This record gives sequence, structure tokens and C-alpha cells, in this order.
Amino acid sequence: MPRRIRRRIRGNFNNICFKPCGVPAHSLDVITLTKDELEAIRLADLEGLYQEDAANKMEVSRPTFGRILNNARAKIADAIINGKSLELI
Repeated sequence: MPRRIRRRIRGNFNNICFKPCGVPAHSLDVITLTKDELEAIRLADLEGLYQEDAANKMEVSRPTFGRILNNARAKIADAIINGKSLELI
């Protein structure tokens, strides 16, 4: 059983779903982005922090932050390129 570690999430994420325009949501595959993945994107890509600094803010190791960030970027790319709905949980 994987262990669950509390991570510091500071972003305020109000939107819960993004989807391609003009396509009914019920006909789309859904990609789920977790709050820690969204926080990693916010820190690295929006705020422009280095991974070490962003990892410290999230209170995780640098390698863990890197894995979270890579997973988030892969999910976002899949949603954009393949026209899937992106759900934030």
C-alpha cells in the first residue's frame, strides 16, 4: 500500500474542469490532475521556481517534486494534444 504524505498546497484552485470547446463533456475521456500536481505546475511553470526551491515550498524532496511535475506535464500534454477533458481534484 503506497504511503500518503501530506504536501503543502498553497494555490487557490477554483476551476474544476477544462475541456475542448464545442465538444460535449460526456463524450470526452477524462484526465485527472491532483492538487499536488497542479501545485507543482504552479510553482515551476507559473512562478518559475527551480525544482529545489519548489520542492522546499511543497515540503517534499527534489526527486519527488520532479516526479510530480513530470506526471502533471504528461497529463496536461495528453489532454491538450488528444482533446481530453482535464479534471482537477
